Amino acid sequence: MSRSRASRTARRADAFGLLAGVALDAAFGDPRRLHPVAGFGDFAKVVERYTYADSRRAGAVFTTLAVGVPVAAAVLAHRATRQRPVLRGVLMAAGTWAVLGGRSLRREGGLMAGALERGDLPAARARLSHLCGRDPSTLDEPELARATVESIAENSSDAEVAPLVWGALAGLPGLVGYRAVNTLDAMVGHRSARYARFGTASARLDDAANLLPSRLTAALAVAAAPLVAGSPARTARVWRRDGRAHPSPNSGQCESAFAGALGVRLGGTNVYFGRSETRPYLGSGPGPRSRDIRRAATLSAAVGLATATLAALTRFGRRKGTFLTESVEEGHLLNGRGGLSSGFGSRLGLREGGRLRAGVRLRAGSAVGGGAAALAAVPSPTWRAGRFAAVARSLTAGSRRVVVARTTTTLLDPEARRSVEPRNGAKR
Repeated sequence: MSRSRASRTARRADAFGLLAGVALDAAFGDPRRLHPVAGFGDFAKVVERYTYADSRRAGAVFTTLAVGVPVAAAVLAHRATRQRPVLRGVLMAAGTWAVLGGRSLRREGGLMAGALERGDLPAARARLSHLCGRDPSTLDEPELARATVESIAENSSDAEVAPLVWGALAGLPGLVGYRAVNTLDAMVGHRSARYARFGTASARLDDAANLLPSRLTAALAVAAAPLVAGSPARTARVWRRDGRAHPSPNSGQCESAFAGALGVRLGGTNVYFGRSETRPYLGSGPGPRSRDIRRAATLSAAVGLATATLAALTRFGRRKGTFLTESVEEGHLLNGRGGLSSGFGSRLGLREGGRLRAGVRLRAGSAVGGGAAALAAVPSPTWRAGRFAAVARSLTAGSRRVVVARTTTTLLDPEARRSVEPRNGAKR
């Protein structure tokens, strides 16, 4: 089999494996026994035992080893199955299923909504530990509903969008690497006496890994807002206004977009065991109730389905060497004239005709309708240039459409700076 044909077959196996893994998660949720993430947690504890010291340097060594070992194993498996598409697809499906958590997230949300609808506060408080680490002992229905909606919003990115984005980017190593980073953040990335310094590297790496997925989650929530009787314009406005208010660089993106789509207000005082944190308000509606939990779950499912479609199409259609293991896509908003909306473009570091710090230049395509979402490319670490017309079908959202913008990557390397011309030879 020629190299190009083997590469094409491998890409198809990856794409079908991604979709199969999404289907397995939708049908069965998290594996009940022998969950690979639990096994990774045990491995990370062993690494921590040998590397722990109250310093950032020790934490960096721990993170490098704990992430590097499973990623190296995934890279070897990825390469070994290059000419074995069936085995490759099976591994990709299993890996995708193992790292996704969308079905379980929405199931927990449904159980919480049911308990609140029955007025069973003890049962609702008992369920909260499955979603977040807040102290539920004094929470009433509005606070339990708020905690649940916020968890669904944030974890729509962490448990579903982000793994699929990294799977589209880097195949099985991307899936494994992201879940390893995210799990380490949950284990050591908090500000306790033991992990305030040691967990810094894990927390920062998790922030970086979620920069793109969190914003894609918010952009897709804008497009899907009509499914929960929301307004894309209002959702975009709340996202733009409140997305940066949250202390986390990523959580606020998802939570503000969900608040806008649902027409509720999130944020306030969160009580954890032994401490409390006051978060800024996101959105301007009333506080969420039990019915809003079910609406949040519906919005989360729509965002996950759209991401799975984009991830599979991206993995299926990539050309070798074009982007960071060939391609990555990020959601942006275009105005009605096909140009970048000033708020969204500047917030993501992107302006029409300008460059991202990573060296990406965007030219608006045939975008029509306000609130359209576009996809932007990120070049590979080797700075090999490429161009793609992103593959995404229009997703109807009222009068707004999710469309694509044509992107051109430009090399940062001064010795090799060049742009790839369109295939039809047309001038820029």
